[in-house]
Amino acid sequence: MTARSDPAWETFPPETLHALFEAVEIDDVVDPDVGLPDPIDLHCSREEMGRCFALCLAFWSEGVRRNDLLRLVSTLLRKGDLSPAERLQYKHIRAKYKHLRFALVLYDARHRVPPLFSLTVAIMGHLQDAFRNGRRGAVTGYALLLRALLARPFWAMVKRRARAIRLDTADGFLAYRKAEIRRLAKALEQERLTGHEFHTMRKIVSRHVSFYDTLRSLRPSEHHYKMSRYLSAINGLMGSRHDDMIEQAVSGQRAYRTAAPLDADIWRRVEGLVARYPLGTPQSLPSSKSDGR
Repeated sequence: MTARSDPAWETFPPETLHALFEAVEIDDVVDPDVGLPDPIDLHCSREEMGRCFALCLAFWSEGVRRNDLLRLVSTLLRKGDLSPAERLQYKHIRAKYKHLRFALVLYDARHRVPPLFSLTVAIMGHLQDAFRNGRRGAVTGYALLLRALLARPFWAMVKRRARAIRLDTADGFLAYRKAEIRRLAKALEQERLTGHEFHTMRKIVSRHVSFYDTLRSLRPSEHHYKMSRYLSAINGLMGSRHDDMIEQAVSGQRAYRTAAPLDADIWRRVEGLVARYPLGTPQSLPSSKSDGR
């Protein structure tokens, strides 16, 4: 499979898209007794990689309407907040953006997100933090930025660039995933982590959750389900902890850059993943870039 400028990426029936939606909806839900498959199978062909990316692209392109997001932005500019139903809609739209962002990092040979797409997702995250925490001034600023990024020329550019990935090889994708798990292992060696270091760990976990969420939607199996749910538990615990860190930073209780020990439950689960993951011989890979917030 070669690079594509705006080709006929595979399309999917509604039930496949719904299966992915259901998986993403619980990608931060902690199942207390979930375990890893034994062994962990890392095989993924280039053809399957292409199908995974195509599903992520369809999940975003068919599930995100520019006018819906603009309407939510307008409400935030007027009121500074959203109703519970509007917050849920915003959450779902942002989840589709985030899932495609993870796919662009995972499957593209450059393992980085196009800058405009990355910036849009980051602003959406900052905006959500702002209205959740009642920061009216920040809401206005981020909402104006997001509205600018949704202008038709930028919107068209984002859609075009998202489709034009250069698909990695199967070996390259395998090496990338192993390198990511080694970064988690390296982080576990540190006694204390800053907010940024902690968030970097969580982004690695989130990318792997998204991969197995996509795989189990395309090709359901006990292996893919267990990987998805185990990683989701880590993702959920880390997400809750990161929300606390953001709230503490906003309230002035504790600076985001202040280092702190990793919570015991998170450490135990990440250590379990690293110990079971078939890493083999280390290979050198560049760090992921432009993964946004």
